[in-house]
Amino acid sequence: MIQINRLSKKYKGVDTYAINHLDLTIDEGEIFGMLGPNGAGKTTLISILSSLLKPTSGSFSIDGLDYKNNKNALKQRIGIVPQEYALYPSLTAYENLRYFGSMYGLRGKRLKDEINTHLKTLGLSQFAHKKIKAFSGGMKRRVNLISSILHRPKVLFLDEPTVGVDVQSKNVIIEHLKQLNGSGTTIIYTSHHLNEAENFCTRVAIIDHGQLICVGKPAALIAGQDNAQHLEEVFLAKTGKALRDHA
Repeated sequence: MIQINRLSKKYKGVDTYAINHLDLTIDEGEIFGMLGPNGAGKTTLISILSSLLKPTSGSFSIDGLDYKNNKNALKQRIGIVPQEYALYPSLTAYENLRYFGSMYGLRGKRLKDEINTHLKTLGLSQFAHKKIKAFSGGMKRRVNLISSILHRPKVLFLDEPTVGVDVQSKNVIIEHLKQLNGSGTTIIYTSHHLNEAENFCTRVAIIDHGQLICVGKPAALIAGQDNAQHLEEVFLAKTGKALRDHA
């Protein structure tokens, strides 16, 4: 589903590469975790794959479409759940979703049905006509997710989709993502919640300093690391225990 070849990104005025000659293949139907310390390049990589950033060099394709020649078609195949809330606080949940759905070309009954179905599934029907600014963090996360999947994308990018939410919201979000994956959506997921990633992802890649450190099924990576019982221990062994403060 995603083929990345020698992809690099260097920001203007910075000496080091945010992404450094990265090669990676992600298969259709995977729940693929992109894991790494602060500043490792995860968000940069997702921004490039989402066509929000232009790479310095290298190439990638999604669903067989090269980004250089098929940018608009590629955007129709993806959904993006950013780390920050991408919602209009003065609009209601329904108004936000109607706006974002229309941006993907949805209209009329189909748009209305998609909105109502997802609001119901994620426990938000009774709040559909309440303004976003009155919502809790977990409720905003759920609306944020819905706004990215109304058009039924083939690939869904998730940048810290459960950060700062209550346990119940996190559970509902993860279960809904599993349902989406079961219906054919390939999921690319970043998170610092390594226990969550261990249980949620079919494969993970650990990235550091813009380079691919290792990739594989969580159980295989744990088994291959001396004295490791959990993915967090593999992560620390591969990236070190030094603080990664990043600004």
